[in-house]
Amino acid sequence: MTCTRRAVFALASAACAASLGPDHGALLIVGGGQLPHAIVDRFIELAGGKDAPMVFIPTAEEVDPPRATVENNWLTKAGCTHVSILHTRNPKVADTADFVKPLLNAKAVWFEGGRQWRLVDSYLHTRTEREISNVLGRGGVVGGSSAGATIIGSYLVRGAREGNTVMMAPGYEDGMGFLQNSAIDQHVITRHREDDLNQVIDKHPDLLGIGIDESTAIVVRGDRFEVIGKSKVFIHDAGYKPSADGHKWFTLDVGDRFDLATRQKIAP
Repeated sequence: MTCTRRAVFALASAACAASLGPDHGALLIVGGGQLPHAIVDRFIELAGGKDAPMVFIPTAEEVDPPRATVENNWLTKAGCTHVSILHTRNPKVADTADFVKPLLNAKAVWFEGGRQWRLVDSYLHTRTEREISNVLGRGGVVGGSSAGATIIGSYLVRGAREGNTVMMAPGYEDGMGFLQNSAIDQHVITRHREDDLNQVIDKHPDLLGIGIDESTAIVVRGDRFEVIGKSKVFIHDAGYKPSADGHKWFTLDVGDRFDLATRQKIAP
């Protein structure tokens, strides 16, 4: 939708003018599932190659210590040579200078999947979060899959400790906001979540809802993103007129590009 049309629906004018993506660097946000070569290769490329320093954060995992290790994570298996594991369940530790040392020269950060609330409890509003933002500021890449995708948005969906079917959970509604004015959902087609973001956008019409299916990603630079991988991305915008069959969303396919500021698909 254009800004003019969204104004008709009384949306915030700031959403029309502001770039929602990072000023520097890139985001690579995956909807869960297996990572196809196109996604793996793009993340490594955005990091600056296999020898770039990278940080892998497995804290969303259920188990503690997590299963992911320096040897057993997809970055190392893909041939990356300087991968550090960053993990704690204690926000006081995450707020220390010693803990964030691997982030100080990192070119890439990856959030593994699991449950979003563990990332919130451990890292939100800590020095760790600030240093991850600095990775973007240096032109690096921040990415994640499933829960690691949702934490990148500004509004956190499925953050409830009680279960991942709760879309809006008081106390767990703030993400890290690397993609501003957004709510990011995942596993969309695989888990039949096509309409789940509707309730979030109905309550928060200024947000852009982005639902990403498995083995699919958006690559965000500034106020634009492109779709890579294998499936579809679902766009939920309060300014979007429902389709004839009642859907409050439209889809983007692999290769499509989208303007986050105008909330329009970019013509080829």
